[in-house]
Amino acid sequence: MKRRDFAGAALLLPLAGALHAQAPAWPQRPVRFILSQPAGAGPDILARYIGEQLARLWNQGVVVENRPGGQNVIGAQAAARSAADGYTFYYATTAAMVTNAFTFKALPYDPVKDFAPVRLVGRSPFVIATSSAAPFKDLAQALAAAKAQPGAVTIGTEGPKTFSGMLADSVAVKGGVKLNHVSYTKGPEAIQDLIGGRIQLVCLPDAALTAFIKSGQLRALAISTAQRQPDMPNVPALAETFPGFEYTGWNGLFAPAGTPADVVARVNRDLETVLRQPEVAQRLQTLGSLAEPKMSVPEFEAFMRGEHERWREVIKSLGITAE
Repeated sequence: MKRRDFAGAALLLPLAGALHAQAPAWPQRPVRFILSQPAGAGPDILARYIGEQLARLWNQGVVVENRPGGQNVIGAQAAARSAADGYTFYYATTAAMVTNAFTFKALPYDPVKDFAPVRLVGRSPFVIATSSAAPFKDLAQALAAAKAQPGAVTIGTEGPKTFSGMLADSVAVKGGVKLNHVSYTKGPEAIQDLIGGRIQLVCLPDAALTAFIKSGQLRALAISTAQRQPDMPNVPALAETFPGFEYTGWNGLFAPAGTPADVVARVNRDLETVLRQPEVAQRLQTLGSLAEPKMSVPEFEAFMRGEHERWREVIKSLGITAE
């Protein structure tokens, strides 16, 4: 070999080594979403739908693994202990990542230290509704009745430490009234009692109530978003009664702490691609979630900090103690 050919080959060797050492493009195998809810629940349906959209982009499957129980603790703990290799994510709700920190004395996972925020997927509003046969035509009439007879107006929720329960209590505090809570483990049971006249109000996720509202069996009095929603244009936002008031749950994607930043950024961008599609946004709305079309990783990190501060104050103001 001539001297100059040998020198040229020598120069190429480091480049060849660098290319050989370069990590293969992500993802190289199926991606796993861990959930704290059972199969068939609202978050499960959402996660599977989002997973299908991402799988098309990645040319890899997205496997949803349900780990229900313990008020989200079992699933969150499993996700926190998963390998931070970019192939496991936690599809989480507000309860697991925020409010549990203030309603449990001790958690076997740390919502802040054990996870890296990836992206908000959607916000889930709640609706206060009454039976179409009930005398209340709007929220003001319901609050007036509760003020006239403290404790006489009953409201069905999912429990005092759940989102629906805390929303009902927040509305009562802001309205200066006392509502009589009736807790249900299943939303449909509360709806049937409302239709049957055994309770007077319910506060539940809008996805659970939409079909009954559209059929005329229930009358929506208020939705917990800051503005009225396109699918319920005649339903006032709670902010119209209590200016500045907004109360929504949400679902989002998190990675175990230590997951490569480039993978987190890639998933964030790909989720934006998916959520910007009109048909995806429409499908999410049908499932009770308002798609979040734009949110970077730093913006989601800032959102999470704000959520921790907001819910700390809400829970404190309602006098809820950790157990």
